[in-house]
Amino acid sequence: MPAVVETQRHTFGIQDMKLKITNTLMRKKQVFHTIDPLNVRVYVCGPTVYDYAHVGNARPAVVFDVLVRALRHIYGNAHVTYVTNITDVDDKIINRSKERCITMEALTKEIINIYKTDMAAIGVKKPDVQPRATEYIGPMIAFTQRLINLGHAYITNNHVLFNVRSTANYGQLSHRYEKDFIAESRIDVLSFKRNPSDFVLWKPSANDQQGWDSPWGYGRPGWHVECSAMAADNLGETFDIHGGGIDLIFPHHENELAQTSCAFGHGTMANYWMHNGFVTVEGKVMSKSRHNFYTIRDLLSRWPGEAIRFLLLSTHYRQPLNFSKSGLYEAKTQLNKLYGTINRARESGYTPQCSLVQDNNLVLSALCDDLNTPLALTALHQIARKINIALNNKVCDWEISDLMYKLLDWSKLLGLLQSDLKAWFKGDGKEDEEIEALIAARNAARKAHNFREADKIRDKFKARGIKLEDGAANTTWKKIK
Repeated sequence: MPAVVETQRHTFGIQDMKLKITNTLMRKKQVFHTIDPLNVRVYVCGPTVYDYAHVGNARPAVVFDVLVRALRHIYGNAHVTYVTNITDVDDKIINRSKERCITMEALTKEIINIYKTDMAAIGVKKPDVQPRATEYIGPMIAFTQRLINLGHAYITNNHVLFNVRSTANYGQLSHRYEKDFIAESRIDVLSFKRNPSDFVLWKPSANDQQGWDSPWGYGRPGWHVECSAMAADNLGETFDIHGGGIDLIFPHHENELAQTSCAFGHGTMANYWMHNGFVTVEGKVMSKSRHNFYTIRDLLSRWPGEAIRFLLLSTHYRQPLNFSKSGLYEAKTQLNKLYGTINRARESGYTPQCSLVQDNNLVLSALCDDLNTPLALTALHQIARKINIALNNKVCDWEISDLMYKLLDWSKLLGLLQSDLKAWFKGDGKEDEEIEALIAARNAARKAHNFREADKIRDKFKARGIKLEDGAANTTWKKIK
């Protein structure tokens, strides 16, 4: 009974707010209707762990983190199950481990730990379940055998292949036709396929490659069957939302949908399919040869994770995103303004307090319109502007405290404004001793009327993105970029 009460409070208490999302399957924006309001289920394809996560990997992680935050706000934290997998068996992993002369297990363990640390640094919450493909080999074998038994897959040359022509609905997600399958995809062209568009469910492994015993010999699963098996095992035969990058629509998600629909006979896998747009870097396709290959680990050594997250949310998730250093600077500047407003209010003696006056949550309203994060960010700035106007006009205390509460509370839906104020403006503390020494040197130069030296030191601070504020008693500082 308590669970039902909580669901009713969340589902109907937010002014009958309805979540609308663009469903790739239907090619239109639709009102979201969950299969079960007590268990809203979401699956998002995660990383293949052979290298550090780059900005293209980070975008879906952040986008669907925001989606899940919104769902939890609407339905209740306990009534949303979020699963995002880790692919830790793949040809790229095999090849990279050979390049580095380490075991595949050592490579994946290292990259997974770094991935989790980097995602946490940009505000991505841990999913409810984060299955690794190597932990689900049994369910993958069972899933593949089920397709064989139902006549949707066949065995040839120690491979198990899905027979695309065994289903009439293949291509419904991507709207591609058979003549396009080979020319526009990454499908392996094998001479022993019945049809060129058939795809691998299981393939043999050499003795020096990762593999497992199966009814079809020593081998490993195909990429597509991994997600189908992990999703079904954790979320059931049919669930609410399947997400990922736009590059996964074909062939990965198309193949997942086909094999899952055939395995369970439901004609579907997820009721809603969501895909985020491509990411370019400095206006070009990301490439190491172009020197614009930005890993999250490298960016975090220069920028706060919240600035990276802000930039990833500054463009609507379905649109292409240009990730740039200038964009990061602007994101940091915008966050400085928001944190500055909070700091100004607190220095004036105000603390966040929720009043009895409940306004419409403008951030949630924006997110309910197909995750309109740019509009949600605008809403945060609107609240900050109201706080500044209220402080200038010295209006009643409760209004300022209430606005502060809204700014901090609503921003949680975006995973923003969660840093400590002092830490935000001063960084991680590693530079504090050096900066304080330079301030002391500047103050000594000013006291000695050596203003040229004092200005020279101030210019050093400016070049490092540090703003000095001279007060009657002392000089304070804060980072502005």
